[in-house]
This record gives sequence, C-alpha cells and structure tokens, in this order.
Amino acid sequence: MPIIYTPEQRIFTIHTAHSTYQMQADALGHLLHLYYGARSEGSMDYLLTYADRGFSGNPNAAGRDRTYSLDALPQEFPTQGTGDYRSPALTVRDANGVFGCRLLYRSHEIIPGKYALPGLPAVYAEAEDGAETLRIELEDARLGLAVTLCYGVLPSLDIITRSAVVRNRGTAAVTVEKLQSACLDYVCGDFDLVSFPGRYAMERQFDRRPLGRGAAVIGSRRGYSSHQYNPFVILADRGTTESAGRCWAMQLVWSGGFRAEAERDQLEQTRLLMGLGEEQFSYPLQPGQSLTAPEVILSFSAQGFERLSHQLHRCLRRHVCRGKYRDARRPVLLNSWEASYFDFTGESILRLAEEAKALGVELLVMDDGWFGDRCDDNRALGDWTANEQKLGGSLGALVEKVCALGLKFGIWMEPEMVNEDSDLYRSHPDWALTIPGRPPIRSRNQLVLDFSRREVRDEIYARICRVLDQGSIEYLKWDVNRSIAEVYSHTTGDQGKVLYDYMLGVYEVLERLCTRYPDLLIEGCSGGGGRFDAGMLYYCPQIWCSDNTDAIDRLRIQYGSSFGYPASAIGAHVSACPNHQTGRTTPLSTRAVVAAAGTFGYELDPAKLSEAERAEIRRQIETFREDAELVQQGLYYRLSDPETAPCCAWAFVAEDGTRAIISAVLQEKHANMPAVYVRPRGLTPGAFYRDRASGRVYPADALMDTGLPLPLTLGQYDSVVWRLERIEGTGRP
Repeated sequence: MPIIYTPEQRIFTIHTAHSTYQMQADALGHLLHLYYGARSEGSMDYLLTYADRGFSGNPNAAGRDRTYSLDALPQEFPTQGTGDYRSPALTVRDANGVFGCRLLYRSHEIIPGKYALPGLPAVYAEAEDGAETLRIELEDARLGLAVTLCYGVLPSLDIITRSAVVRNRGTAAVTVEKLQSACLDYVCGDFDLVSFPGRYAMERQFDRRPLGRGAAVIGSRRGYSSHQYNPFVILADRGTTESAGRCWAMQLVWSGGFRAEAERDQLEQTRLLMGLGEEQFSYPLQPGQSLTAPEVILSFSAQGFERLSHQLHRCLRRHVCRGKYRDARRPVLLNSWEASYFDFTGESILRLAEEAKALGVELLVMDDGWFGDRCDDNRALGDWTANEQKLGGSLGALVEKVCALGLKFGIWMEPEMVNEDSDLYRSHPDWALTIPGRPPIRSRNQLVLDFSRREVRDEIYARICRVLDQGSIEYLKWDVNRSIAEVYSHTTGDQGKVLYDYMLGVYEVLERLCTRYPDLLIEGCSGGGGRFDAGMLYYCPQIWCSDNTDAIDRLRIQYGSSFGYPASAIGAHVSACPNHQTGRTTPLSTRAVVAAAGTFGYELDPAKLSEAERAEIRRQIETFREDAELVQQGLYYRLSDPETAPCCAWAFVAEDGTRAIISAVLQEKHANMPAVYVRPRGLTPGAFYRDRASGRVYPADALMDTGLPLPLTLGQYDSVVWRLERIEGTGRP
C-alpha cells in the first residue's frame, strides 16, 4: 500500500517506487512535515529538534514548554497567526477584519484511486493504476473553518499531488487572502533554486541560483501563468547534475496568476511553497461555501534532473493530457500565419492547402484574419463570423474544399478577447474587464472578456460551436494575446475573487468543448508560450511553445521547457528564413531537427520554396512520421546546455533501450576548432547499436563514456542526427 497510517505515533507515510513522504499529527494536533526524499522505512520523527529559540512564540497548548515553537518546526500547511513568522500557506481574515488561523488535525481517510477537483484540471489515475488518495481534515474551531489536505499518489511514477479545500463551516463570513497548494519544509540543506523565467518570444530560460538567507519569490501578476515566469520550480542540492544528486519539483496545474516561494530561515531551514498568486486575490467565503486550491505535482529524484524530468513527462503525458490525441501521433500541420499574416483570401488559402498536400502535410490551419472586419489586429475580436467576402464564400464551403484535397482543416480563435471596434463590444461593453470611470488599458488594442460571468461564457461557447459546426474542423488554436491589467467585473462586489473565477470560467468552456468535440485537437497558445502550463495540458495536449520560430533561439526555449514538459506538448514548427523574428538564416535541415523535438509542423509559404527545398520537406515529414512515436513516448535526455556549450544536443531513447535518436546543432564555429563530442545516455549497457543511415556499429558503453564526434565539416548552425537501433542479443542483463 502506498499510504500507511501508524496510529500509535499518528504518522502518515506515503511511499512511491523510489521516494518516501512522511508527516505526523503531533500531540498538540499540529501536522508536522517529517521527510520527503529517497525511499526509506520507519519513522523519521527523530529529525525534529526542540530548543528555546528567542523571539519564537510558543502556542498556549504547549504550556511552559519554551522549546515548542511553530516558528522552528517543519509543517505541512502553515498558517498565518500561529507564531510562525515564515511565509504561510494560508492567510484568513474573519468577519471583523481579524487575521489569524490555527489549524489542528481532526481526522483522515485513505481511499483507492486518485481524487478529482471539480471545475479544476488535475492529475487523474484509477485504483487499477495503483493510485491512492489521502485526505487529512484540519480545523480552526474559532473560525469554524475546515481545511482538507488532499494527497494523490501515483507510486510507479514517483508522483505525489497536493491540493487543499477550504470550507467555511462557521456562522460568519471569512475571507481567504492567501492560499498555497503545497508546502515542503526542509530541516537542513544547501540548495539551489531552479526556475524558468523569460519574456515574450524567449520563454522558459533555465535559471539556477544558490538559495541564500531570505526568500526568493517568483510568480505572475498578469492573470495568466505568463511568458515571464513558469509555474514550475525545482529545488536541488548544490551539486546536482543531470544524472546525479537530489532534486524536488513543484509543478502547478493552473493557468492563472501564481506564486512560488523558497525561503531559507534563521535556523538554516528551507520552506518551498507554491499556489495562487496573492495580488488582487481576496476571496470571501460565506457560511457553507468552499474554495479549492489548484493542484501541485510533486516529484523527487535522487539521480539528478533527467530522472525528475522523466517522472514529470510520464505524469503529464499519461495522467494529465486526455482525449484522442493523448497517445496518438499529432498531424503534421501547415499554419497560414507566417505564410500570409492577415493578407489572404479563400483562394490563397486553397492554394496553400494544395501546396501543403503536395508536400505531405496532413493539416492546414487558417490563422487570424478570417472573421468579421479583421484586416489587422485592431478590430473584430469577438465577432466570430466568417468574412465571406474575404473567403469568397462560406467557411463551410472552404473547409469542404480543403478536406476534399485529403487534408484536415484547423482554425485560429482568440475567445477570451474583444476589440472595442467590434459588434460584440458595441453590444456588451460591460462584458470586458475595465474599471468604471477611466479609459481602459489596451494591449494589442484589445480588452479581456469577463469569463467569470456565465452569460459571457455561454455566448462565447455558442459562437465557437457555430464556427466548429460549419464543417469538419479538427483543430482549434486557442490564443490569448494580452495580459490582464484591470480587474473589475460588473456583476460582483467582491473583485478579489474575479481572477480565480475567470480561470475557472476558461476551464469550463474548454471542458464543454472537449466533451462536445471529443476528436478535436485543441492547441493552447498565448502569444506563443504565455500560458504554457500543466493546467492547459488537461484540455490542450499541445501548446504553441513560443511565437519565436528561430531555430537557434528555440534551442534554449525548448531546453528550458524540457525540464518540466514532454516533447509531445511542445508546439514547434519549421519557418521561413530569414526568420521573421530574428532575421537569422539557418539551414532548412536544422530547422526541421529542432522542430522535430516537438509536435512538428510548418509556418511558411511553400510556393516561395525551391524544388530542392520542397523535396527536402517531403523527406522531413516522412522521417518525422517514422520517428514520432519515439519522440512522443520516449525518454528525453538533455546532452548539453545550449547557453554554455558550442553544441546543443539531446536524445530520445525508447524506454526499453531498443532505439535512440540523437540530435545535435553546432551553435559556434571557429577556425581550427577542437572536435566536439556528444555523449548519449540511456542506452543499454553492454549493447551494440547500429546507425540506421551509415550502418556503422557502436558499443553503447563507449558512446556513453566518450561520445560521438560531430563531423568536422559541420558549419555554424548545421545539425546532425544519429538514429541508432540496438542489435538484438547484446546488452548486459
């Protein structure tokens, strides 16, 4: 059993294949965190130490015992107002404006299968998968406040999930001012904090820094998870590498504003928290009401970052992504955006489809510009009716013509947004999030619709359905192209709940679409990677990784993304050169190698290519089809850091070690340059592998020890790929 309760000591132990998580409801009723690390048996309460710490308060129930202080003890769900001066997971204000909450253990239950969170995305798993749920009930008797801590365990994947449900069982209102989903307290250790900051068009850059005294806080105040920070962090021992050392991950299954904190305190203890953002959050709960924290995925590795990534990748692929395309190969697509931007007609889209079909593309996506009076990005958002004059007929007729060529059809929409120059805004100006009495703050000349309101959600859902019902539309790109700056909903007096309810509203519409159109492939997008998170993957099995399609910049973007997200989730395309974002020119072969580490597609006009380039693209698509299963389901290995190494290299290796794809891009070229070697990992020790192209046989041990030399003839930005197949009958047992 993965969850064990020892009643004599009131200790809860959670075992996964390679880790153990332990906590204790102590004699005073406080739920203390004991351990999270390599799998271990027995009780870890010996790790607790007690001493009289000056200026660290003692709870009244401790009597004259000055050695007992929550300011110095590791906790599962610390609250404000208990004498613990570190950052809390929960802050509550009562009806009189008084802050403070003291939660004590009341009960627990262990049930088979993984819990679900109504209205929220979450990891799913059944009892047949070995999953179990632990619910621990805590209570503040003064407030009449109950908090249920939820723990989900997927033991074979080394995954533990956490959430919290706050319920007002009292007779007066309370207001939740801060709610974090998970807390990890470490009694000792010297750690680095790994996070993934960035900016528009350069998202999720790997950032590792020593955690010193004080707090390191990252998060998003933008209403979405954002380009600037990602809701995923790693705490690692100072010496941790890709293949050695301890590291812990927190990944939030949430697409709105968030907060992650790592705090090293006066006693050299470290607290790691993750949950909802605090800015513009103040959620009132009337008697009988509840509030659910979004889920955090926890995972631990004693064997470095790559093992941690493998565990998270498996979890997201198999237990977060859903639907037809969870396991199926994604269609190779051609998107019209960089081919024509807004300047297209129905005839030019049809010509693009014909060119795409001739290349072997499977899906044509018509991007922005097909609806209303949409000739640029200043108007018509919200008017989701096809511009039949521009398309030369109905949307349904165009879809039928494209499908008749043997292609699937996809379409772009931005359902959460509205332009002031639109029929929707003119009819319902109060549907936008704007502050009364002052001109709105625009971004990309658009406003945000108030998805916290049911009438808004219902109308937008109906408009999306009217579009999708016009023909066999099998792909929807759901975009969001601005952050939320002003928070005011015209139908509530409690503006502190709007951003949370907004995100639940987005999830509701997406869930309704997934239910009504089970075969529809939805690709998430927010100016590329501005909402790239585990919450969106519950509805969209792939997310446009970045609006930056430059292959060399993408090396760094996809490198950072790979720490927490599988290749199957990373929307990646081959685009035209010179690149539209950077002006850089890279070989077509390299652009394909980089895009093949994701969902793979094209963002260009084939009519502008030479016949040699068209022939190369046909070969690229055929090769990707052959490699797709390994890319989507295999283990991903980062073989070099693109920020520091002259060569960026990575590999996909089958779980059983039978196949491997090793890719490398030379970023720097110098005169009389030393040879550069790529050292793969994950091959079967003692085995031999044959390179599919050359037929050459390599010993796995030597490959993993010293590596493969890059051809000295490679130029800057050139690439090389080795496709290795294990020779059967070799390998140590």
